[in-house]
Amino acid sequence: MDLIKYSTAIKTLVVVFLLSISSFNHAQARGADSALSDLEFTEISPDTAPVISKEKASAIVKASDTAAHDVKNDANLKTASSEKEKTLWETFVAGLVGGFLAFLMPCIFPMVPLTVSYFTKRAGSRQKGIGQALIYGLSIIVIYVAFGLLITIFFGSAKLNELSSSGWFNFIFFLLLLTFAVSFFGAFEITLPSSLVNKIDQKADDSKGLGGIFFMAASLALVSFSCTGPIIGTLLVQASSKGELLAPAIGMFGFALALALPFTLSAIFPGFLNSMPKSGGWLNTVKVCLGFLELALALKFLSAADLVWHWEWFDREIFLVLWIVIFVLMGIYILGKIKFSHDSDVSYVSVPRLFFAIFSLSFAVYLIPGLWGAPVNILSGIAPPMNTQDFILNGSASSGNTVAADFPAKVKHSEILKAPVGFSPFFDLEEGVAYAKKVNKPILIDFTGHACVNCRKMEDKVWIDPEVGRIIKEKYVLIQLYVDERNIKMPKDKVHYSEILRTNTDDLGRWNGDFQASRYGSNSQPFYVLAGHDLNPLVTPGGAIFDAKQYAAYLQSGVDVFNQKKSD
Repeated sequence: MDLIKYSTAIKTLVVVFLLSISSFNHAQARGADSALSDLEFTEISPDTAPVISKEKASAIVKASDTAAHDVKNDANLKTASSEKEKTLWETFVAGLVGGFLAFLMPCIFPMVPLTVSYFTKRAGSRQKGIGQALIYGLSIIVIYVAFGLLITIFFGSAKLNELSSSGWFNFIFFLLLLTFAVSFFGAFEITLPSSLVNKIDQKADDSKGLGGIFFMAASLALVSFSCTGPIIGTLLVQASSKGELLAPAIGMFGFALALALPFTLSAIFPGFLNSMPKSGGWLNTVKVCLGFLELALALKFLSAADLVWHWEWFDREIFLVLWIVIFVLMGIYILGKIKFSHDSDVSYVSVPRLFFAIFSLSFAVYLIPGLWGAPVNILSGIAPPMNTQDFILNGSASSGNTVAADFPAKVKHSEILKAPVGFSPFFDLEEGVAYAKKVNKPILIDFTGHACVNCRKMEDKVWIDPEVGRIIKEKYVLIQLYVDERNIKMPKDKVHYSEILRTNTDDLGRWNGDFQASRYGSNSQPFYVLAGHDLNPLVTPGGAIFDAKQYAAYLQSGVDVFNQKKSD
């Protein structure tokens, strides 16, 4: 009976992990980086590449790695701080969920009674055993947080943000998560060199006092790497892609806290240890279910690489078909109809198994309408954008695309860059500004990226709102500037050395990225600038707003300021 009750909790955690991956992966945007007080917005001509001073560039580079304290606009600071805090909390919760799931892995769960018993015997009394168990738990936290800090020290937030939009970064992590999934399915185990593990284990046995306890915690981290490695790897990938300086360390803190908590509670409250079920085949069930989730998440990184490199073969339909198959197989596995070599026989289907199989299969069915163009909002930002869809059943996604009679039949770079379904943007700043002057409309500059999750979420969930879509199409000239476009090369007269990017602006992505940072003091995407024809902001620029009514009000405020300036 205890086993069945605990099985319910296990599957609940698996479902929470699935939902956390889908939500944290396209978490709320971090908000625009605040402009520094010494950063002046100088007017530039749209046909001239932005040239900035060394001092100004250094200030922006520093701002990308440290919190901006001295800002021009207090409202900007509050928005950036609140969004950053929200992102870090989401990363912490994702780490917490990952840590609890790691605790249920076959490499760790059976070690709890052995570890607690070891401390009790070593200390000689229960009170001392509790104290040493607390130190053991703190040692686990220190080890994993230090690992997260190393990621930050080696890369920094600006580099992590740049890597997250790289095709190679996304493709390598697709292969990495695919390897993790295969490992969870039982094909092989990812282990660290035995010499390293044995050396740490020997130090744990030989050392006494705090040093021995610390090395014992290190030994747990190394021995359990075959189970925790894939979870840690996935968590660090997700945290790194957010671009926040402390995200990897915060994620590791949540992971380590959840991992250390059961060991400490077992030592303090022996009844907690007695109530835990015995190790068994259910541990492997959790592991295999995580393998299915790793496999599904890996496809997100493959999709990003496809978009960045313009392969144009991993379309939205293919992505959805693979997810449908994965969750159908997961549901069948939970019912015990699929067995791996190390699985135990499922003699009967318990009620918890039935309900979570229903959840997995229902989720697969929910995705099916997406094959014919349904929004599938839960995957907004994860699945490829709607403009990769080859077939939309009722055509509703594009039916509202009313193009003005004087709009160019073909805009620059449209042979490579695809417009969001239902919209007609420019992809070149000069061309877009010239058209805006011609039709006398304000400009919506959308700094975006192929691998930008929140950019796709805004397009798939907010821009399809009738009022938002109407304002953008009727009252603005939309210019989308991709900061990770590497295939479009810039003319020689536009190439210059960027002190911010520390490279030449020899492609469209680097030119756009340098323009965004030098002109508007931000390097995050999405970043929306409601501007006049002089490219000066009409209202405060900002990041993603996932509430359609708020975003529509924000767009309308820019129109009102533009009209007021016209009347003046």
